[in-house]
Amino acid sequence: MVSRLQLTLAIIKPDIVVQPHLYKEIQGLLLKNKFIFVRSKNICLSQERAGQFYKEHEGRFFHKRLVMFMSSGPIWTHVLARDNAIQHWRQMMGPTKTYQAQYSFPDSIRGQFGLTDTRNSTHGSDSEKAATQEIHFFFPEFDMNKWLTEEENTYRTRTSVLKFCEERHVHFI
Repeated sequence: MVSRLQLTLAIIKPDIVVQPHLYKEIQGLLLKNKFIFVRSKNICLSQERAGQFYKEHEGRFFHKRLVMFMSSGPIWTHVLARDNAIQHWRQMMGPTKTYQAQYSFPDSIRGQFGLTDTRNSTHGSDSEKAATQEIHFFFPEFDMNKWLTEEENTYRTRTSVLKFCEERHVHFI
């Protein structure tokens, strides 16, 4: 029996979104790994908004470069669900440092698609607290507690009837 589903935020960065075949490949990997797409948005971040999201890195040498990159084109943001979603998504992504990912974890997403430490294809929450904050940042209209109390059980127990909507990039029953 699957334990309660956990939610996490996944961001597919501009370096991947600009190449739709790579985005589709990563989306396929997520589906193959039994992630449920609860919510999805294709958006363009302003520099201001990207700066707000990466505020924790303010003052670090890479902050400006990261903000510029994340506001350079469209991104996909996803609320994903599955058992141990945070850990599993982070394992699929591989290390943040692309060089390390390419040599130590070549089958990871960053190992396959990462270009630099900034252009490393993906972002994922690193804890439940971060997931809650990050999901709220991109999906303020989404009530996580309501989903967890009212919908989680349906998604967890009725996986055989879940369908994936290619147009909206979400699962539905």
